[in-house]
Amino acid sequence: MAFWQSFDFLFCGLCGTLLRFDSVRCATCPLCGFKRKAKEIAGKETWYSVDVEVESALEEVAMERPLLSTPCPKCGQLKVRYYSRQMRSADEGQTVFNECGGCGHNWSENT
Repeated sequence: MAFWQSFDFLFCGLCGTLLRFDSVRCATCPLCGFKRKAKEIAGKETWYSVDVEVESALEEVAMERPLLSTPCPKCGQLKVRYYSRQMRSADEGQTVFNECGGCGHNWSENT
């Protein structure tokens, strides 16, 4: 078995779609119908690692956050960077995280 084939056991050998277990005997591709025996998948595990370069790239993205003209509640400076995340259920508003460019004060607001 080729090196790449030993790591793609959960994906279709024809189109690359994630396989679905329809029975205990085989996994089937929902797109093209390719089947892989469960014995080929049994006992294997998936894993991932985070590279240091990826982490530093994420920090660079954080530095490029948009600016708000809202004053900082601590120092009053108008250079406030922000980002938002959906922290609560989907039918509720997002949480906006703010960071002052002057004093570094952090605060959040639920919108």
